[in-house]
Amino acid sequence: MLLNILPAPIARRLKNSQGIIADGFADVTVMFADIVDFTRISAELPPKAVVELLNEVFSEFDAQAERHGLKKIKTVGDAYMVAGGLLEHDGVNFAVDARDYTGAILRLALEMRHYVRRFAGERGMDFAIHIGVCSGPVVAGVIGTRKFIYDLWGDTVNTASRISDEARSGIILVDATTYRRSRQQFEYEGPFNVVGKGKGNIEVYRLIDVAQHLWPVTV
Repeated sequence: MLLNILPAPIARRLKNSQGIIADGFADVTVMFADIVDFTRISAELPPKAVVELLNEVFSEFDAQAERHGLKKIKTVGDAYMVAGGLLEHDGVNFAVDARDYTGAILRLALEMRHYVRRFAGERGMDFAIHIGVCSGPVVAGVIGTRKFIYDLWGDTVNTASRISDEARSGIILVDATTYRRSRQQFEYEGPFNVVGKGKGNIEVYRLIDVAQHLWPVTV
């Protein structure tokens, strides 16, 4: 049961210890993906259809994240959060180099966007996501004594969320750190400046695709 709600290394630590589980990570890549105009969509559908929609989309996101050796952190409403660089990846068949967690996050973002476009087209829906990515230090730990949740905190998490808020429909935006370490692997436009709530100006770049010299890639 713990393995269904917590990363495997954290589940083992929780099982073997009664103490607080808290870790600091010097560098993690965090992604938030949000459904565009979900309030309107949920108002137009019956409650059961809303839950079925989210379950279908987020279950596919979970499967995609697992293929890339990444672990979902949580969903909050219509927002999906995933991170790379936190923990060892027990028994995962990596789609990319296990050390390249930033590249894995960006490939996942492209794959998620492709899936949502296909999903919307097949159903004739006005349905899209916007994504924000940021790399940097985080604090991670387990909260709760009965209903456990593994969560992340820090400026990197806040910035990823703010960048996602400022991305338009179908757009993937990344911070300058993520851009610098991945610009040889991926195509970008920018830089641009967005104003994040409580953050001021943030330099961002628009992720277009995998770099042409690395094609073909399956997304």
